[in-house]
Amino acid sequence: MRNFMDKDFMLYNETAKHLFHDYAKDLPIIDYHCHISPQEIYEDRRYENIAQIWLGGQNPDGSYAGDHYKWRLMRSNGVPEEKVTGNADPYEKFLEFAKTLEMAVGNPMYHWSHLELKKYFGIDTPLTEDNAKEIWDRTSEMLKNDPDLSARGIIRRSNVAYVGTTDDPVDSLEWHEKLEKEEKSFCVRPSFRPDKAVNITKNGFAAYIDKLAKSVGKESLDSVDEVCDALAKRLDHFMAHGCKATDHGLDYVMFRKGSNTEAEAAFKKAMKGEKLSIEEAEVYQTKLLLFLAKKYHEKNVVMEIHYSCTRNVNERVCSAQGPDTGYDMIAKSSCGDELAAFFSELDKTKELPRTIVFSLDHNDFNQISTCLGAFQSEEIAGKMQLGAAWWFLDSRDGMEEQMRSLGNLGLLGNFVGMLTDSRSLLSYTRHEYFRRIACNLIGKWVEDGEYPCNEKSLKKIIEGISYYNAKKYFGI
Repeated sequence: MRNFMDKDFMLYNETAKHLFHDYAKDLPIIDYHCHISPQEIYEDRRYENIAQIWLGGQNPDGSYAGDHYKWRLMRSNGVPEEKVTGNADPYEKFLEFAKTLEMAVGNPMYHWSHLELKKYFGIDTPLTEDNAKEIWDRTSEMLKNDPDLSARGIIRRSNVAYVGTTDDPVDSLEWHEKLEKEEKSFCVRPSFRPDKAVNITKNGFAAYIDKLAKSVGKESLDSVDEVCDALAKRLDHFMAHGCKATDHGLDYVMFRKGSNTEAEAAFKKAMKGEKLSIEEAEVYQTKLLLFLAKKYHEKNVVMEIHYSCTRNVNERVCSAQGPDTGYDMIAKSSCGDELAAFFSELDKTKELPRTIVFSLDHNDFNQISTCLGAFQSEEIAGKMQLGAAWWFLDSRDGMEEQMRSLGNLGLLGNFVGMLTDSRSLLSYTRHEYFRRIACNLIGKWVEDGEYPCNEKSLKKIIEGISYYNAKKYFGI
């Protein structure tokens, strides 16, 4: 029997151990997509206890901050919401999480949490209800006194070279600007996420367009062209602050070309608060997405597309707690043809940007891989990327399936690798988790005689997937 989470954790063959320890383990991290607050990083926030950094809770303004992965597990263990996102005593929350984690056999959260305890607090003992108080006391003392356990200290200790936050076009980016002037050991750069301008059927669309207008010094935006112009101005603002990527969180990929008149009619209806048909909405959305993609190509910035997620499915709870609180699910999408048509339209004028496509449904991997293979180009190796296993797929099974799909239908050696997509600074151990899984998968292929034991080639592949491919792809 192997010991739990020893130095060869998740490495089940000698080649895997060699690849991880000699090539992958010590490389810097490029976390090109996350939801960490740049303000917390700038202010070098310190955390009072592990419940605060792991579980978070409700902010004074009524919003929620924390790890919704953990919240979902706690609810599955019957924990009252007061001890999940509410105002219960922090130790009581932590104790409930400890009880929950003990039951989480087979869940990647079990591994993530223990990797974090080991890396940042030197704790090798598995967390249980019985030792929760001991671990609470030790982590609280370290969070209070260890200078390397502040926000910036954690990033440095994690060997992070680049942090790509997720930011709305109307954001001022003041914290990024301050960080750029002051912090020299790592980079924090904004990523442009214009979802609220695209989501014409969602509540609050008209109010958001008014906010977008104010961000460019206008009282209102009265046409689709004016919306496009405002977004272009805000993208310029992001580019001036070192933006390397843009992101679109879509329910599904739409492509419905219509006339400018039809797009304007849909926009005016939405601004009046009138209900739109799916067809009307998609004409507007397609026009906006095509405009933005062409801008991304012009600015040489990466476009990320995430889809196949149904959000906020529990109406009763979400009406009180709002989004990003753990009430989302995998969606079944049938938008492969639309994705291809979108790319083809951009390719006609050679304005297709570097693109990473993520789906929350593992059944989409092969379809996406084959679609992307039709739009590669000489601009850069792996211009069109199948995104890492994301969110609910962020597990060994999900990662292996994503890499197998890419290996079967594309070039795994050009993969830009892992991202945290996290709101917790301790989540950088997920890069280690990914690297171990990737080394084990490739190591097995070598030991099974499916790929030669060519040291130079293997070093290039492992180091590329772990760090260098993303560094080159994003121009960091």
